[in-house]
Amino acid sequence: MIFVPRLFLLFSLFSIVFSHESVDSHLLPRPLILEYPDYKETHFKELKEEIRLQCTSWRFAVEANNLNPWKTIPQECADYVKDYMTGREYVIDLQRVSEEAMVYAKTVELTGDGKDVWIFDIDETLLSNLPYYAEHGYGLEIFDHGEFDKWVEKGMSPAIQPSLKLYDEVLRLGYQVFLMTGRNERHWGTTVENLINAGFRDWDKLILRGSDDHGKLATIYKSEKRSEMEKEGYRILGNSGDQWSDLLGTSMSSRSFKLPNPMYYIP
Repeated sequence: MIFVPRLFLLFSLFSIVFSHESVDSHLLPRPLILEYPDYKETHFKELKEEIRLQCTSWRFAVEANNLNPWKTIPQECADYVKDYMTGREYVIDLQRVSEEAMVYAKTVELTGDGKDVWIFDIDETLLSNLPYYAEHGYGLEIFDHGEFDKWVEKGMSPAIQPSLKLYDEVLRLGYQVFLMTGRNERHWGTTVENLINAGFRDWDKLILRGSDDHGKLATIYKSEKRSEMEKEGYRILGNSGDQWSDLLGTSMSSRSFKLPNPMYYIP
C-alpha cells in the first residue's frame, strides 16, 4: 500500500462544457479540496459517494428548473446519468408521473363538446431516444441537430410505456389529444409512422415546426400554438412534456406534468 502523509486531492466538480463562454456554467464553489491523512481505498469510496450525492443534487436542480440554461451534463456525472437513464429509477419516475396524471385526468368533468384537450410532447415524452443518446454519452456531448435528424429519420424510437398507458387512458376518457413537437415539418411522415408503430394512434392534431417557427425558442413556439388553440375555443386541461419549455409560457394548461430528463435542456 502506498502511504502519503498528507494528500490534498484537488477535485473540481461540475465543469460543464459549453459551446459559448457567455452561457452561465453554474459551477459549484471551487476548488473542492479534500484532505486525507492516508491514501486508502476507503477515501476513494467516500469521494465516489460524494460525487453521486452531488450529481443527484444537480439532477434535482435540473428537474426543478432551478438550473438553466445548460448545454451538456457535467463530465463528472456521465456514469451517474447513464445509470439513471438505463436503470429502474428512471422507469419508476416515469410511472409516477403517468399515474399522477391519470389520477388528475379522471377527476376532470369533460364537457363532451370536443374542445377538452390534452397536449403531449413527443421526444422523451411519448417516444424515447435513448438508443441515440446511448451513442452520445447520455447528454455528455453538445447536441448536434444534424446527427439527431438522421436518427429521427430512421423512425426507430420506442414508446415510453408509462406514457403510452396515460395516452390510451386520456383517449378513453374522451379528451382531444394534440401532439406538439419541436421536430421540423419535413419529418412529418417519419414521425407519424414511428408513432403508429410504437402504439400511439387516434390523435386529433399533430403539430410540428413550420417555416414560420424556425429560430423561435421552444417556450415561445409552443406558447403561440397553445394560444391559437384557445382562440379556436379549445380548453387545455392537461399537458405532458419532458422540458419546462413544453409546459411554461402563455396559455398554459390547467395542469402540467413534467417527465424526467437530465440529458438535455431546451429553452
